[in-house]
Amino acid sequence: MNNILFSHSYFLRFDPKQWALGQPYAPLGTLYAAALMRENGYNVSLFDTMFVADPGEAEMVIGQVRPDFFVIYDDGFNYLTKMCLTNMREAAFTMCKLAKARGCTVIVSSSDSTDRYEEYLDECADFVILGEAEHTLLELVNHIEAGENDHTIIQGLAFRNSTGKTYKTLARPVLKELDSLPLPAWDLVDMEMYRQSWLKNAGYFSINMSTTRGCPFKCNWCAKPIYGNRYNSRSPENVIQELKLLKERYPIDHIWFCDDIFGLKPGWVLEFAQLVQKENLRTRFKIQSRADLLAHEELVEALAASGCENVWIGAESGSQKILDAMDKGITVEQIHAATKAMKKHGIKPSFFIQFGYPGEDKADIALTIKLINELLPFEIGISVSYPLPGTVFYNRVKADLKKKTNWTDSDEMALMFTNTFPASYYKQLHKYVHKNYHMHLAKNSLVKLIKNPLGVNGSNLKKALSVFYYTPATYIERLKLNQLEKI
Repeated sequence: MNNILFSHSYFLRFDPKQWALGQPYAPLGTLYAAALMRENGYNVSLFDTMFVADPGEAEMVIGQVRPDFFVIYDDGFNYLTKMCLTNMREAAFTMCKLAKARGCTVIVSSSDSTDRYEEYLDECADFVILGEAEHTLLELVNHIEAGENDHTIIQGLAFRNSTGKTYKTLARPVLKELDSLPLPAWDLVDMEMYRQSWLKNAGYFSINMSTTRGCPFKCNWCAKPIYGNRYNSRSPENVIQELKLLKERYPIDHIWFCDDIFGLKPGWVLEFAQLVQKENLRTRFKIQSRADLLAHEELVEALAASGCENVWIGAESGSQKILDAMDKGITVEQIHAATKAMKKHGIKPSFFIQFGYPGEDKADIALTIKLINELLPFEIGISVSYPLPGTVFYNRVKADLKKKTNWTDSDEMALMFTNTFPASYYKQLHKYVHKNYHMHLAKNSLVKLIKNPLGVNGSNLKKALSVFYYTPATYIERLKLNQLEKI
């Protein structure tokens, strides 16, 4: 009984926005778990659902592999799995039932199942792992293999006994020594499928890596069911080892370091940059960070030297009132300083923007739009406030949620609680802000062309001329927004 079939519940086809984007990342968390189980003597295989059209396809794979254990292990590093989308939940339920019908022991680890373990147990999961899962999975499978029946001694677990009673064991301490884990089992993935999708839709191939786990900051809308509020880091040497392996094995052009906060540990980024240069491993990459960290120019300079070309920060709002209500721990001034520092060193700043936080009014929204127009980030990602279980924000609005508590896919943008404006307003606000942002980018390009006509090329000319599309388009979207403000 040592055959394990791993899978995960993210189906790219069930998320129309991401399917159209066509820039998928392999299930990194799943590959870490598979690597650890293989290191401990288990035969592992992967049913990668990323490009699969129907969760029912799991049945054929289960029949071929004949696993003893079917493990749905979601990638806790990817924000798309942290969103707990109902399309993916239903797919997970289907796979649980198919595996159980084939006689497998069914084990689930995900953000959603950690929050909703009772529902997964109802849908044929034998065990739900709560929180960080690799060592809980290893202990559990070893326990079952040894014929042990008392699972209450295993930390970080939810299950039901023979009488149907649910047990939730003590939480497992987070893993501090991340270098102790084997490198992800990249060989289990059909990387060519990912590569072709990237080349077709982006013109280059990007792969995902993680250097840390957790986030110590206290943004009160941010759910952290897997890695929690702690912050632990791999050593720069360990990261370089994996980077070497990936560059030798695959023709990668770009890395997404998918940490919640990249390089928070003092001195880490500087040491990493030195090793990258020493080993001649400079590769284009993007990260997520914070405005208060990036206000330090030495850090930004080291990021640029090591290959960083794009940094996403949670700007969230141009209103200090809203930032404080969110417990963001940053200031609008720091957003300005970080953006200026990044642009100075050739790094493209990108903003996560959030509308609809409780207490936000028209003046706050105007400040956010002003922030975007003034700083002109490279990209913006706009969302409405999305309450997830386990957060202070969720507890504030849960009485309003009623039956709907999750989006079906990442583009739903549904406002699920009562706010200053109706839900239709925020959907229109999303359209208006995007058009307005592109209009200001176009105007900026036009001004640059006028100042330096000798620098004209096809790309910047096209961007500058787009002002003639975006200016009237923005005006129309503004009129629609004005109408909704009156409802």
